[in-house]
Amino acid sequence: MTLFDNPFRIQPGLVSRSISFENPTGAPGAGGMEASPLGHGRKGSAVRHVQNGETITLADITGNGTIRHIWLTTHDKAHLLRGALIRIYWEGQKHPSVELPLGEFFGFANGKANAFQSVFHSVSSTKGMNSWLPMPFTKHARIEFVNQSGARLPLFYQIDYTLGDGHEEEVGRLHAWFNRENPTTKTRDLEILPERQGRIRYLGAVLGIRPHDPLWWGEGELKAYIDNDTEFATIVGTGTEDYVGHAFGIQDEAFLHNGCNFREKADVTDTGMVSIYRWHVADPILCQRRMRVTIQQIGHRPTYKARTIDDYKAELFERADDWSSATFWYESSPSSPLPPCAEPALRLAGIFVPPP
Repeated sequence: MTLFDNPFRIQPGLVSRSISFENPTGAPGAGGMEASPLGHGRKGSAVRHVQNGETITLADITGNGTIRHIWLTTHDKAHLLRGALIRIYWEGQKHPSVELPLGEFFGFANGKANAFQSVFHSVSSTKGMNSWLPMPFTKHARIEFVNQSGARLPLFYQIDYTLGDGHEEEVGRLHAWFNRENPTTKTRDLEILPERQGRIRYLGAVLGIRPHDPLWWGEGELKAYIDNDTEFATIVGTGTEDYVGHAFGIQDEAFLHNGCNFREKADVTDTGMVSIYRWHVADPILCQRRMRVTIQQIGHRPTYKARTIDDYKAELFERADDWSSATFWYESSPSSPLPPCAEPALRLAGIFVPPP
């Protein structure tokens, strides 16, 4: 994005727009027109309460442009952050290209995160949530907020974008998909990017793990199957904590391109809930024809024998745990529909127990 690379450049024809409840259309000169007891233009429409089961349109934009920043907040409650959804539709397609729980859209799993910053997200301790993912479009963009949390919630938001970018038709549009298996199936790798056809740039993933076993869970390898790959993948990692740039377990450390933004138990086995992420900005994963990405569920059972490679291999075992993934990639338009997003009952299982 030229504005990011060259902040001093004032690009001819590029204009700035912003959408919120104070200016729901983003039209020039149309913000802050509603009144409060303080008068017109004095914080007349900052927030809206969204009922359970309600879908509202956050933005409906026509033109050639880029969504550059989304800020949003609501109550810091796990069932709201996992139960509500963000859906994004590009270029008039009937199906969404982005469909993620609210928390996962902003870079954290299971509705829980400490304050953190990554290359694409920043989240405060009170859940002021920011996405800096650039989202280009050539004709049309529509963003929906879907409340499936089981409760009414307050919603504040702002979407900042530019028009007049001049993107070509083949520009990549952001895609994102949520998957959860609780439990996973032993020996069957969790699919975090279902096979997609065409030219793809895999951006990365947010992974949530709730171990079902007290032993270490993170020996599974990420595998990216690219173009002509069949049984064996081109890109294969060495372990889950290795994939997110950590070592010998998960640490309470969040970095720009990798890290952990929530760790329930700080012990040697990491037996509590964790939220981890990895972004492929400087090290892109690309394909020309097709791509599929999976991650294994493999554990380690140390016997404290002499530490040889054969001992280590003998201590590995297949596991079944609670895993979720929110995967982000760029793909051209038109694109095929995403697999169905997990229903609210599955998204919230173990995250929130409704009152009797």
